[in-house]
Amino acid sequence: MTPPPRTATLFHDVRPFGGPARDLVAVDGLLAAEVPADARVERVDGGGRLALPTLVDAHIHPDKTSWGEPWHSRRPAHGIAEHVAGDVELARALPAPVGERALRLMSHAAARGTRAMRAHADVAPAYGLAGIEGVAEAAGKLAGVVDVELVAFPQHGVVRTPGVAELLAEAAASGLVTHIGGIDPAGFDADGDQLGTVFALAEKHGLGLDIHLHDRGERGLAPLRDIAARTRALGLRGRVSVAHAFAVAGLSGRELDETADLLAEAGIALTTVALSATTILPFRRLAERGVRIGLGSDGVRDSWSPFGNADMLHRAWLAAWALDARLDEELEACFRLAADGGAELLGLPKADLRPGSPADFMLLDGECLPQAVVDLPRRDLVVRAGRVVARDGRLV
Repeated sequence: MTPPPRTATLFHDVRPFGGPARDLVAVDGLLAAEVPADARVERVDGGGRLALPTLVDAHIHPDKTSWGEPWHSRRPAHGIAEHVAGDVELARALPAPVGERALRLMSHAAARGTRAMRAHADVAPAYGLAGIEGVAEAAGKLAGVVDVELVAFPQHGVVRTPGVAELLAEAAASGLVTHIGGIDPAGFDADGDQLGTVFALAEKHGLGLDIHLHDRGERGLAPLRDIAARTRALGLRGRVSVAHAFAVAGLSGRELDETADLLAEAGIALTTVALSATTILPFRRLAERGVRIGLGSDGVRDSWSPFGNADMLHRAWLAAWALDARLDEELEACFRLAADGGAELLGLPKADLRPGSPADFMLLDGECLPQAVVDLPRRDLVVRAGRVVARDGRLV
């Protein structure tokens, strides 16, 4: 029996990175130099739109979101413990289950050009594994549209909250998660060996680690050095990430370079979420010294903040704003952080719109990449593995 012909999708009249108009050809999920002779061709008119790679959200909390739910009025909160209490209150108040809310937010992100994400879901006695199961359910429904890595995140603390360590162990053995999380082992969760617990789980189950470090100064730097030492000792190079790393954001000069060299040598990646000018990581200098860095949304309309929209192009805008970017190269660097930085952190191939790269891109009105970062145009078309998955901001 003769096999059916391959299908090639020809995206006609598009402008990769704002260059001259040409065609992009997608075959078997990759971009090709030309249409194969034996392929059946499907044609999509790009209308002269700007073509840019789709983006990677390296740090998002879909389980916490109230996206699409009734408005939730937030109360003042001082410190992580009060925010954690607000998380529980919000989760109990929202009518939709976590899987439904997560799916709504993750679908919204995909429709705006997110091709992959690392999602954190809280593991605590207040929720059991409901957050893990809900986000995993949502990820399953979006298979082929957005790739999802899932972190079992002990937001309530591993040591300070009884039962969390046992739930982390259950999550690690569930087959649902790719990473074990941690949080501020010298500050919020200081009365015990949190790092010993999470590193042991990661080693036992062959998982990665993604640890939140909000603490600044030496209280944040000392755990970072400890994480690097444990990573080297256990042979976990390339499998450990630290989120936020506000202590690193406060460094400059030789101290910054020495810390970057320590992280690069241990193979530890960082993620930043562009919260402010004082907390965003100096990602260009860190990358120059070999540190992998991704950009993320963090919480989206959760109990911590009414802000956030899971739009990674907007997050690149926020990074540029936080850094007072003015030059085209500075604006482009913020976009590349959201595209290439996140892809490298998640171990994905770069989507650079060249033959052989993933056929993952978006079409939008605009003259060039820097203008798109500033203007945030609507994503008219989002393509994943050569297939149109969203039009005009909605999944198809």
